[in-house]
Amino acid sequence: MKSKQDSFLELYEPIHDRFERFCRARVYGDMEYSDLMNDVLLVAFEKIDTLKSKEAFLSFLFGICVRVLGTKNQKKREERFSNDQQAALIHDNSANGELHTDVHYLYELLKKLSDDQRESIILFEISGFSIKEIAEIQDASEDAVKQRLKRGRDKLAQLANFESSFKTGGEL
Repeated sequence: MKSKQDSFLELYEPIHDRFERFCRARVYGDMEYSDLMNDVLLVAFEKIDTLKSKEAFLSFLFGICVRVLGTKNQKKREERFSNDQQAALIHDNSANGELHTDVHYLYELLKKLSDDQRESIILFEISGFSIKEIAEIQDASEDAVKQRLKRGRDKLAQLANFESSFKTGGEL
């Protein structure tokens, strides 16, 4: 018979990369993504008995992640990182220089969105979840998720246009 740890690892190993990408994108510049992953995995391991279906394991992790972040943000609202020093500490050895710059720029723009919009975009565009799955993770209606995605994309486009115009000295 498999131990609880073996069963947990069997569920976790196939989705590790997607979960790591979500955590990296979600906390970029605010905290170490590996700390978030560890906190979430500890809670998930303790609560694995509440998992209703093995297919929902990644959603289960994302839901826990959202709650852990909410708790951390509530406790440290005034201590949010606002400098670029934390972002400079994040290493991604698999990315080339140009890709790293693009990813850094995207994450910086994502930080300017509301938490709900940022989370929706990360779950949909980066992690590949459906709108229905995101609605379940965020405990919202599908229409609310669609609205968050639309508003988030519009805001990102606006920010990207503003930033590029500002950097090139162009007019808005």
